[in-house]
Amino acid sequence: MHPADNHLTAKLNERQTEGNLRKLRLPKEDLIDFASNDYLGFARSANLRELIDAELKKYPSTGSGSTGSRLLTGNSEYAEEIEQWIATYHGHEAALLFNSGYDANVGLFSSIARRGDTVITDELIHASIIDGIRLSNANRYTFDHNNLQSLEDKLQRAKGNIYVVVESVYSMDGDSPDISAVVALCQQYNANLIVDEAHAIGVFGKGMVSNLDLQNQVFATIVTYGKAMGVHGAAIVGSQLLRDYLINFARSFIYTTAGPLHQLVSIRMAYELLDSAGEVQNQLHQNIKTFNARFTDDQLVARSQSAIHCIKAGSNEEAKRLSKKLENAGIDVRPILSPTVAAGTERLRICLHAYNTADEIQLLADTLK
Repeated sequence: MHPADNHLTAKLNERQTEGNLRKLRLPKEDLIDFASNDYLGFARSANLRELIDAELKKYPSTGSGSTGSRLLTGNSEYAEEIEQWIATYHGHEAALLFNSGYDANVGLFSSIARRGDTVITDELIHASIIDGIRLSNANRYTFDHNNLQSLEDKLQRAKGNIYVVVESVYSMDGDSPDISAVVALCQQYNANLIVDEAHAIGVFGKGMVSNLDLQNQVFATIVTYGKAMGVHGAAIVGSQLLRDYLINFARSFIYTTAGPLHQLVSIRMAYELLDSAGEVQNQLHQNIKTFNARFTDDQLVARSQSAIHCIKAGSNEEAKRLSKKLENAGIDVRPILSPTVAAGTERLRICLHAYNTADEIQLLADTLK
């Protein structure tokens, strides 16, 4: 018995009583996948594995680990080259790799904003961004989801350096902001726009910022590789000045061991596969159309053109019941419970993939009728 055990037990019991105790579960290979973020099927791609293996064979003398942080012994020519390649691919001046999307967001937001500055985020922004802002001691305002008037109201109250933060595809609703309109407001109020593209890259090609040719109007873009790209890691792309600043002040970059060569190669080869993935992307978007034709607005949290779709549940208990019903029908869909989402907005989070079939989508719809 340890002194803190009573506290830990009480908090877990509280979660159990509220119906939102989290537990790890192993994936079941025999279930139809409507749960993973592997939107294009890259994580299961034999082609990607072959590309990675072939590239690694070019570096037979490289060890299995990077041996240190990038500022000590963990840097490499390969890392520097891939960062410049990523920057060019996304139409920016520079890029800096991080070990995960969480590390990237915490490192960025904890370092760029200071006490007296203002960070304005959509109310549905990802938890990793919130954690980074909390570490910065900057003022934080939230605006109503995708509501431009609400954003402008907050901009009128902002002080210091102003940062506006949106996701190009929201991870829990699957919808998107009007990024061009957000850019216009940021220019009007002299604010710096940051866009998290975690759930857009791959699904929408190079991402929405690149698709809209807004790179020069966006202060920083976060690109992550654990969703449609099928690997792991993240990059912040922007100016060379921003890269230099993060190398000096982003603690989640400075004080961690750099990713090994295998991670760098995986990222590079995922981009190579993406360049030839037009047919796969088309199939995903056909599946999105098929899904939207099978479900009514009353069933959905929001109408989405992305790979993410959510079915209303309304309570933790109902979300878990529906998830279990689908599992019994051979379908893997995970419940999203409060406090991950606000109480009353609990839902099933459905992720569509290029490898899902029309029959599987129909089975999903029939089971939820």
